Amino acid sequence: MRAPALLAALAAASPAAASEFGIQAVALGASEAVVQAQFPSAHCKPLEWISAAADRRCDDSRVSIAGAGGSITFYLKHDAVQAFDLHFNTRDLARILAHFKSMYGPPMREGRETVARGGRPAREVFKAHWAAGADRAEIASQPERRRSALKVWRGEFPQQLYKVN
Repeated sequence: MRAPALLAALAAASPAAASEFGIQAVALGASEAVVQAQFPSAHCKPLEWISAAADRRCDDSRVSIAGAGGSITFYLKHDAVQAFDLHFNTRDLARILAHFKSMYGPPMREGRETVARGGRPAREVFKAHWAAGADRAEIASQPERRRSALKVWRGEFPQQLYKVN
């Protein structure tokens, strides 16, 4: 009787088994109150434009994740986090990547891509991508750029953010 319960608890605690992505105890689907409890200096306000994906945003320009400084924006719709973007210094990529690998498990895809840019020099981009159900997370970094980003979203959020209702 104890063994099945223990196995179920271990599976639920495993990063690979987790079906949602989060940051510092704020998972996709969390309320604005949870965001403000975990990020007390976050400033929340209505979105500046009408969007099918979000109606509010919470911004915190001074966060520390895995010992690296950065800024974060949470996007909410009907008081539920639909996505968040963490921007951090590219020099902290290895530290941030290791942190999220420990939280989310190994990425589904990880590596460098060369992006052709129509007549301009090609650009190299490092990407790590995770997926669980409708939830996605992706770290993208360009070595020549100062800032890199972790983007986490649910469903069709990136396509819907700038789409008017």
